[in-house]
This record gives sequence, structure tokens and C-alpha cells, in this order.
Amino acid sequence: MTQPDPRDELVEHLPAMRGFALNLTRNPSVADDMVQDAVEKAWTSFDKFEPGTNMRAWLFTILRNTYYSSRRKMRREVPDVDGAHTETLAEKPAHDGRLQMTDFRAAFAQLNDEQREALLLVGASGFSYEEAAQMCGVAVGTMKSRTGRARQKLADLMELDDDEALEMTDDATLSVLTAAKAATF
Repeated sequence: MTQPDPRDELVEHLPAMRGFALNLTRNPSVADDMVQDAVEKAWTSFDKFEPGTNMRAWLFTILRNTYYSSRRKMRREVPDVDGAHTETLAEKPAHDGRLQMTDFRAAFAQLNDEQREALLLVGASGFSYEEAAQMCGVAVGTMKSRTGRARQKLADLMELDDDEALEMTDDATLSVLTAAKAATF
């Protein structure tokens, strides 16, 4: 005699599962979604169910775990009913960043060695003027002057105007140019 397929028994437990879900969520729509998720998980995991054991308990455990997993997930989510937060999460197309980076590299290559070195140390690498000056064996004022002239020349080569927003996708590039816009514009 063959054992009946446990999947056939699943339908019997749906009303009780829905009632349990309603009591947990207090929302009929969310409860229905949760039961559906639990049934889907059970259906794909029937190989783990041991025939002869309590299917109702197994299904309720899956339903309960589904509920608590969704609760943990909701705590990490940001409520955004009016879409205000979503609007701030826009991402610029990758090609814009590549085009701007190409322009930056071309302009950066036109700087003399001392200016490139100053921008790399102070702007991109984050060293203070004092640290960069010590590394290069020059006075602090010289390093400040090199960095300022380099930023100005870079801004000129990239044709950045006073009112133009800097929209770089690369943080290092932005840090190299930011002080130039702040200091000279």
C-alpha cells in the first residue's frame, strides 16, 4: 500500500493558516500574501517534510517564520508613502561618469608633474598640506600654491563655471576639484 501524497493534505490546512496569519498581521491582504508565501515555501520544501509527522505544525512553523522574517525586513525598510525618499535615490547613468572621468583624465594629463603630484597628495590621497610638503621636500606655502594653481588650471581646462554644479561620480576626482571651486569661484 502506497503512502498518500502529503501535498494532498496541504489544502485542508489553508483556512487555519489564514486564520493564524490574520491574527498575526491584523490585515487580510497581508495575511493572504503571507499564507501564499508559506505555501510556496512548503511546496518547494516537501522533500524535507517527514511523512507521518504533524503537517499542520510544520506548515504553521513555516508561516510563523515567514511572518517574523517579514517583520525583521520591515524594520530595515524606510517608509516612503509619498515617494519623497525614492526620488533622492536616483542614480546617474554610468556613461555620464565615464565621460566626465575621460574629460578629467585628459585635463589632469595636461598639468605639469608638480601640479599633478600636489593634487594627488592633497586632493585624492587626503594628506594635509604640511604632510605633502614634507614628502616633496618643499615649504608648506609652496605646496598650497601648487595645489591651488593646479586646481584652478584643472577647473579651467574642464571649463567649469561659477554656477555649474560639479557632478562627478568619482569621489577622488570630486575631492581634487572641490577645493578649487570653493576657493576660486
